This record gives sequence, C-alpha cells and structure tokens, in this order.
Amino acid sequence: MTITPPALSVFETLESEVRSYCRGWPAVFDRAQGSRLHDEDGHSYLDFFAGAGSLNYGHNNPVLKRALIDYIERDGITHGLDMATSAKRAFLEAFQNIVLRPRDLPYKVMFPGPTGTNAVEAALKLARKVKGRESVVSFTNAFHGMSLGSLAVTGNAFKRAGAGIPLVHGTPMPFDNYFDGRVPDFLWFERLLEDQGSGLNKPAAVIVETVQGEGGINVARAEWLRALQSLCERQDMLLIVDDIQMGCGRTGGFFSFEEAGITPDIVTLSKSISGYGLPMSLCLFKPELDIWEPGEHNGTFRGNNPAFVTAAAALNAYWADGQMEKQTLARGEQVERALLEIVAEDTGSGARFRGRGLVWGLEFTDRTRASAICARAFELGLLLETSGPESQVVKLLPALTVSPEELDEGLRILARCVRETA
Repeated sequence: MTITPPALSVFETLESEVRSYCRGWPAVFDRAQGSRLHDEDGHSYLDFFAGAGSLNYGHNNPVLKRALIDYIERDGITHGLDMATSAKRAFLEAFQNIVLRPRDLPYKVMFPGPTGTNAVEAALKLARKVKGRESVVSFTNAFHGMSLGSLAVTGNAFKRAGAGIPLVHGTPMPFDNYFDGRVPDFLWFERLLEDQGSGLNKPAAVIVETVQGEGGINVARAEWLRALQSLCERQDMLLIVDDIQMGCGRTGGFFSFEEAGITPDIVTLSKSISGYGLPMSLCLFKPELDIWEPGEHNGTFRGNNPAFVTAAAALNAYWADGQMEKQTLARGEQVERALLEIVAEDTGSGARFRGRGLVWGLEFTDRTRASAICARAFELGLLLETSGPESQVVKLLPALTVSPEELDEGLRILARCVRETA
C-alpha cells in the first residue's frame, strides 16, 4: 500500500512537539469500525493497537453505540460530578452483579478523575492515608502514569525525566524474573524490610502490574503474585494491582489477577472500562480502607455519564454469560501458535515472545528491529506499536472482539514484516 504522508498542516504548525503516535502512523484517520480504521485518503488499516487497550470491544461497537445514541437523544445527563444519576446507578448495579459478586470481591467503588493516572494517584493517596506512611514500592520496568505520583512509581527513565523535579517516596524492586531466575523471589526486598540498617522506610503499599504492558510485555507468574501478596500481608503493606491496561478482559478473566487467585487491597481500572474509548476510571478497594473524607479526592470530570452508559452496556453484552473469557483465551492460543512459527522461521535472531490472553510481545536481540517491523507493518496496513524501555518489543494488542480471520490476517502481515526486516 502506498501512503502519502499528510502535507504540512495544522498538526505540524499548531500542535505541540509532544505528539508521538502520529509520527509512526503518518495518516489522517477519519473513520473506524470494529478492528478497522480508515484514513481520509481511503486506506484501510487493521488495528492491533486498540487505543492502547482502551478499545477492547473494537471501534464504534454497535451495541455500545446504540446505547450511547439512545441516551444522548433522550437528553440524558452528560456531566454529573459525583451526583447520583440513573446512568451511574445502572453501571454500579451491573458492575456489582456481573463482575464483583460472581468473583466474591468485596470492593467499594471510587470514581476519581477519568484517566488511568487519576486512579493510580487516588490509590497511592489512599494507601498512604490508611497506613500513615509515605513510601510505596514499585517494580523495575513498571509504568503507572504520567502525573507526578504515578511517575514516582514508574521505571522508564525517559518518562521520569519529564517530571522536571525529583520523584520521591517510591522505591523500585525487581519484577518477576528480573535476574533470569538466578535470585530467589523477593530475597532483596524482604531482606531490606527486615534489616533496620537498610535505609528502606517502611512502605505503605506495593503497586504492581500482573503484565507490564509499556514495560515490554513482562508477564508475572501466578506463584510470584501469590508470594507477593503473602509478603505484603506479613509486612503490613497494602497490595495495589494496576489493572488499567490488563483489566477488562485483556488477559482472559475480567481482572488480570484472577488467574493467580489473589485479592488485592486496591485495584485501579481505566482504559476499556467504558468500553467505547470514553474517559473513565475506577479505584476499587476493600471496605475497611474507605476512610476518605467527603471531597478529599475529587475531579470535575469524574462523573462522565456517557461513559457509565457504555460501560454498563459492555458488561451486559460481553460479561454476563462468561463467553468473553473463553473467546479471548482461544484467540490467544491462535496468536501463540503464529508467534511460535515466526520465531522458528527467524533463526539466529534471538527472537522470543511472551504474553497472556490477547496481549503479546515479540522481542529481538537487535534492539532496533521492533521499530522497523512496526514501520513496515504500517505500510502494509497494520497498526502495531512498540513497548519496552528501548522500544525493543513489538506489542500485539488487538481488540477482544477481533475475528479469527482478522487475527490471522494481521499475524500474516507481522510474519512478512519479520522476514523483510531480517
């Protein structure tokens, strides 16, 4: 496919240099439906990016779109702060009945500002308030958001540098398999906690992603997560699971920690919780932790009622019957088989892959190759992004509603890109 980059336009002349995705995908997108985007020149693209995980049910999902249009046409509340609305009630009832009760999860629901980093900030503030301590432990290659509190528990040096000030009260520890299995799990962490001379202030909490999406698709083992929960219980620390990208079914179960059989003290959700790409986030926590004073943490747009409408529609359409998890795991097996073939064919490159459900990463010894593969994929009509601290991993993040045929099409394009960049 021949793609003509957009001419110098209002994007280049007026928009900040901070923009990034548009540099790798030089097109002006105009329409989208399901797993396809279309630019204004008529080119079609298969989407293995899904709004960075915000579009688990695809673009303009017809079920969610109908619910949203009906709500807007009847002049339903759009902006509601934290007032009680019928849209919020419908979401809370669906979330309780379809997600929380069947999993025996006791959580209270908090609506912070509508982005993922807002949910993380709320989680960090609450943990510190409950425990009366400042320090929070995070993990190597973690990513938790771009506001200052979230950056303090993020590992990426480039993103941390953007803060412009010291990022304090966060302490990194090794993520699962950081030492390639040569060091027992949590040896360093627990030794520091128990040594009065270590210099580590007693943490209020530990924050972790079960799969590090931006960090390179690093997958924590279920036994590692269980051991982490046990360590937190022994050491009187709260366990926060950041499920912003991996929640809402990305790894199979609605929550990514379900496979490990753990119950975190606090959970953050955003991205696909609205189902339609509308801004929305949740901070979930055990009832005994709900010691907030009214208005102690708030945000003008925490009452995004159109997002409540599509979120409730997504839960009712995709999670009430238990089929979404089975479908995602089946699609994941399809991806895994294709990646096995790609790695087997690409001998001598040191290629390896990892993932769960419908999030996968393909990594090469040559740290520049992932970017070349993603650039070639765009030319062939496939949207892929890189991840990892050196952008060294090709990240596959298709919609959960992708068809087997679309998945196969994208995987064939990926295989071609790997061959052509060898």
